[in-house]
Amino acid sequence: MKEFAIRLKRGTDLKKAIENIAQENNFDTIVVLSAVGCVSRAHFRLAKAIEDIDVEDGFEILSLNGTVSKGKAHLHICFSDEFGNAFGGHLKEGTIIETTCELVLGILEEYSSQRSYDEETGYDEIEFKKEGKKYD
Repeated sequence: MKEFAIRLKRGTDLKKAIENIAQENNFDTIVVLSAVGCVSRAHFRLAKAIEDIDVEDGFEILSLNGTVSKGKAHLHICFSDEFGNAFGGHLKEGTIIETTCELVLGILEEYSSQRSYDEETGYDEIEFKKEGKKYD
């Protein structure tokens, strides 16, 4: 695995930036290793895809994890507010960096991936392929 580190600056859309990094660098499959910073606007989807939450306020990024396959991200994020209350969900475009986000990505060099429709879940799900092996 290779690493890629970058500091995202104020006004940057977090999800778009991660997808752009993957596309611009021709990274097939990446994972988020670390993200530390804060946002001025949080846009995320709650569990069961019932509704999106869009809040303009200052929040700390507590964690960010997920994968990017062929430039398409599946990321989950956890924030905290000024009182230390934690909340989060599925990261959506529109989550905007406030002062900074120190982002570290892992490039899975021995793997390729693809997304294909899964009838059981109803979503396009990722499938990983290690060199010389079939998709699992």
